[in-house]
Amino acid sequence: MNDNINHNAENAKDDNIEHIRQPKSKTPLIAAVIILAIAIIILMNAMVITKENEYTLIKQFGKVERIVKSPGLSFRIPFIQTTDTLPKTMLLYDLTESDVITQDKKTMVVDSYVLWRIDDPLKFTQTLTNITNAEGRINTIVYNSMKNIISSMSQSDVISSRDGALSQSIMANIKDSVDVDQYGIAFVTIETKHLDLPSDNKAAVYERMISERNNIAASYTADGESEAKKIRTKTDNEIVVSVSEAEAEAEKIIAEGEAEYMKILSGIYNTSERAELYTFVRALDAAKKSMKGEKTLILSSDSPLASIFNKVE
Repeated sequence: MNDNINHNAENAKDDNIEHIRQPKSKTPLIAAVIILAIAIIILMNAMVITKENEYTLIKQFGKVERIVKSPGLSFRIPFIQTTDTLPKTMLLYDLTESDVITQDKKTMVVDSYVLWRIDDPLKFTQTLTNITNAEGRINTIVYNSMKNIISSMSQSDVISSRDGALSQSIMANIKDSVDVDQYGIAFVTIETKHLDLPSDNKAAVYERMISERNNIAASYTADGESEAKKIRTKTDNEIVVSVSEAEAEAEKIIAEGEAEYMKILSGIYNTSERAELYTFVRALDAAKKSMKGEKTLILSSDSPLASIFNKVE
């Protein structure tokens, strides 16, 4: 009987040991799972993915430690370092429509927009912090520059510069007066969507501008006609002088030709026989001209022609 009791006691002891060992065998597995989960969480928290169109700012206790500009995967210190992003693409800011005063105290309504980008994310973060603050600063810079430029121009000049000259002047003024590089930003362009007169006096101003343009056109026309008259008068005088000089030169050439002709004749008829032949030929020419339309030639006895013909006889 004692043996049975001892055997039962040993069996009960073995069962207790088995019950104690069974939970202890699962503890390492649970611990490993927990460690793996923590490691995954830490790894996921440490990974930083930077996209093509953004900058990634890695901060530690609010201070920027480094900036990731290239797209791809990078790492940070989990739970200590945080990340923030800024756009790398071109940004559009639409300014509020506003009134400006021209040099001749006329009101103009201007509606513009700005294309800008972030060139230096560190300077941008240190000075402007975020996009909202940047847009507020851009609004102030562009509006002040626009007001300065338009206030130095007449209303008609402002209207005629809507083809892009006004935008170029505003950009040049900003470059001369404000160092936007200190904010880590750059202006690509400033364009005017709408630049017009207030609706209440638009018609009157357009009529006045048309009248002024007509007066200017009439002045140009009058100046042109006056200049054309001067040119025509000068040309006519030059023609008269040229013709007069040409006629004088022609007479000179004719006189020289006749002198040369007489010189040649005198050389040909330098003997008495040749001289008489020449006189006879000239007499015949003279008689021919005198008898033009007539068949009878009547000469007096003392006529030079008669004396020539008498000699022939």
